[in-house]
Amino acid sequence: MKNILMISTGGTIASVNKGKGLVPGLNSRDLVEYLKLDRDRINLETLDLMSIDSTDIQVEDWLKISCALELNYDKYDGFVITHGTDTLAYTACAISYLIQNSKKPIVLTGAQKSIFSDITDAKLNLTDSITYASDDKSNDVSIVFNGKVIAGTRGRKEKTKSYDAFTSLNYPLLATVHDDRIIRYIHKEALEENPTFYHKLDDSVFLLKLIPTIEPELLFYIFEKYKTVIVESYGVGGIPSYLVDTFKAVNKSEKQRNIVITTQVPMEGSDISVYEVGRRLDELNIMESFDMTLEATVVKLMWAMAQSEGDFNKLKDLFYTQINFDTLYEL
Repeated sequence: MKNILMISTGGTIASVNKGKGLVPGLNSRDLVEYLKLDRDRINLETLDLMSIDSTDIQVEDWLKISCALELNYDKYDGFVITHGTDTLAYTACAISYLIQNSKKPIVLTGAQKSIFSDITDAKLNLTDSITYASDDKSNDVSIVFNGKVIAGTRGRKEKTKSYDAFTSLNYPLLATVHDDRIIRYIHKEALEENPTFYHKLDDSVFLLKLIPTIEPELLFYIFEKYKTVIVESYGVGGIPSYLVDTFKAVNKSEKQRNIVITTQVPMEGSDISVYEVGRRLDELNIMESFDMTLEATVVKLMWAMAQSEGDFNKLKDLFYTQINFDTLYEL
């Protein structure tokens, strides 16, 4: 028999309508009552950690979830976290970096409709997640949604209402779940050692989305407030000519500031070496996200900054280290 802990954090899956729109109102025991589980095969226990709309998720909430997993890690064979879909991909990344190389499966799931609705995806998503978390071949952090099993660092919510809301960006699905059967496409080797738990994130990260009318003066204000700025550039990556001098000035200032180039295009990633507009950055001390998702880029920087403590070379090494399939580029 597998011992599984289900951790509830709120979200649409646990929402009820209280007259002013849906709000989280069901606890984990309520969710379980809607499911038909094989009690001879699975012992499912529950923990109500928080009850929030995932729009309100903060860094301290990620640390709280990670702490709960660490405290209960030796007691259970697997874990299922129910979560709102809007920031589920960010939380999956956060847990991937805070708990690395977990030999036990940690599954995040949610729903586009509340579990109490007559027509809902919640029951299937939750049942599939428990199935995946109960399997001997499952490990590490993943998202299970609409029958798809996605690496925790590769998920992206791409639809606001449809049941097939999540996509695996720039990486294949790990598996699919059909009628309690798991069909695996990526066979990750079994992990024998205990995971590494981390307890700090540095949230001094800003995302700057380039648009053709952005004012250079804005950059000085942003870099004054944040240690690291992710520049969501166009195409494979580049900086407009009228902003180059500003970036050079910021990069050479006395304050240590980190610049990370990513792309506004969801698929295939960045490569600033392709065009002259990208090679303008050659003399700058920057990093590039390549094929990482935006969610992974943001949270991985928070994790790496907390571990490197201002050492740029260490930050760069950590950022380019592959963790839970987050990048195909290891420099």
